[in-house]
Amino acid sequence: MTLAITRRGLIASVAAAGLVRFAPAASRRRLVVVTGGTGGVFYPYGGGLAKVLSERMADTQATAQVTGGSVDNVMLLASAEADIGFSTIDSAYDGITGSAAYQEAGPQDVKVIARLYDSFLHVVAARSSAIRSIADLKGRRVSVGSAGSSTEAIADRVLAAAGLDPMADVGRDNLGVAESAGALKDGKIEAFFWIGGLPTSAVQDLASSGQPAVDFVPTGTEAVVLQTRYPGLYTPMALPAETYAGQTSAVDGLGVANVLLMAGGAEDALVGDVLAAVFDNLDAVHAIHPEAAKLTLAGAFTKLAVPYHPAAEAFYAARGLPAP
Repeated sequence: MTLAITRRGLIASVAAAGLVRFAPAASRRRLVVVTGGTGGVFYPYGGGLAKVLSERMADTQATAQVTGGSVDNVMLLASAEADIGFSTIDSAYDGITGSAAYQEAGPQDVKVIARLYDSFLHVVAARSSAIRSIADLKGRRVSVGSAGSSTEAIADRVLAAAGLDPMADVGRDNLGVAESAGALKDGKIEAFFWIGGLPTSAVQDLASSGQPAVDFVPTGTEAVVLQTRYPGLYTPMALPAETYAGQTSAVDGLGVANVLLMAGGAEDALVGDVLAAVFDNLDAVHAIHPEAAKLTLAGAFTKLAVPYHPAAEAFYAARGLPAP
């Protein structure tokens, strides 16, 4: 007589006899990647990064989260409500020093794990407004970025560098980039500030629509002033011609580095795993966005005003890079 036993029945019988023990399934590690608003570069970059981490890190599920941008991200990381976040370097610096937008909250414990790319300060004005310089913004209705954002911080610094009182000399609206573009289109504001990668989709859509026709206001003069006032945070940067529709010539301006941050107390092993997933899969990262295509191992580890996480320093050293 033949006894047929299913595989499930056999395993159950053996287990009941105490011959094997089953370990509970390992729980998946869950990571939150904080990004920015939907009209900027942080959002698609962060969504693509979360996908790469989920696919290339063992037992890991990473999820991208929309936020107000750099300031929100720094605070979420420092309070352990997020694991990985994007920020401009000036906002990260203000965070660790507890200055500017962080005065009330105090110093934030965050560290850099990679330098990503440089953002350009867009100052977008309706062509009909005849705004040709930052000084021309005096008395105009202007969006200076979301309240407490890195855009607002740099807008105020640029206005001050041009000799204007940021609180008194312009009519201030606090709008994100997508809302700013909509407000300019509707004639509710005459210009707006936005610090972001190239191209920024909300600005690209606005310029392509031609409603209204727009100009990009130069900030090269103010960039020189800010280099002196805030050493290590801002650099001169040009907006290349034809970046946006109707923009026929390059525009002198200023740039700020964007960085990937983690909490200062993040576990060394996690930092190393994240960086390995990124740099062992650069092709996948480069496909996320034109700005993501600029990421290189050497470019990620450079001298900055904010310190790197010790585990990030160890990672880059193991890959043969000297300390910046």
